Amino acid sequence: MAKTQLNVRVDEVTAEAARRRARQRGVSVNRYIEELVQRDVGEAGRTFVDAAADFMKQYESVFADEFRGDPALGPRPRPEGGR
Repeated sequence: MAKTQLNVRVDEVTAEAARRRARQRGVSVNRYIEELVQRDVGEAGRTFVDAAADFMKQYESVFADEFRGDPALGPRPRPEGGR
């Protein structure tokens, strides 16, 4: 995958912390920051999936009732004027 240069400005304390952590891990500062971003993106994706799973679990009975347990059947017809 092609690499793109990204310039970031941080205060000296943050820069030194990044250098120190990168050294401790035996990677470059670039690689360290790249791994942090990738981990953050992965966590956001997992958070979304977990929230969606929780939602489905919480409303499982509503969906089952609405679709009679078979999504292929589609929603039940509603009485005229009803919700």
